[in-house]
Amino acid sequence: MTEDEIRKEEQIIERSKKDPQAFGELYEKYFDRIYNYILRQTDDEELAGDLCSQTFVNALNNISRYELRGFPFSSWLYKIAGNEVNKHYRKNKGTKIFSIEELKVRELIEQNTDDWDEELINQLIRFMNELPTEMIQVLELRFFEDKDFKEIAFILDMTESGAKMRTYRALDKLRTNFNLKVKYNG
Repeated sequence: MTEDEIRKEEQIIERSKKDPQAFGELYEKYFDRIYNYILRQTDDEELAGDLCSQTFVNALNNISRYELRGFPFSSWLYKIAGNEVNKHYRKNKGTKIFSIEELKVRELIEQNTDDWDEELINQLIRFMNELPTEMIQVLELRFFEDKDFKEIAFILDMTESGAKMRTYRALDKLRTNFNLKVKYNG
């Protein structure tokens, strides 16, 4: 985000604290990203819609307590969304699901190598779906949501070094199993 965009968003947030109607701009700006983030964790469009709605209701209800902490407003929404998904799975005693977007995996691979065939890409997607939830979370935020480690740490309630280590371990597993040359950018 540019300085001008950050300043404009801060003004919208401040207006939203006094006038809930102003929150609609933030909702419009971030709805698709938050919905897709939740959808990847549920693989259920109706549930994703419900949890996304709850995320924005919680954000609106707590906007007066929002403080700028050096992260984009979207980080706060991702954090609330992650909490809503976790609450849903705890309440329903379900196993968390991650629906890896095949298109995003293909983009990631194509950026870094030319010699992958269809079968190897499908194997990678199956392998990623078997990774532990905490590894998938950091990979999703780092590569599919383009978040930096500081922001990942904020969203997942961990230290920045913990986010880096978890990402490194997940990438190491992928490299070991697929000789994948993904840039770590640590």
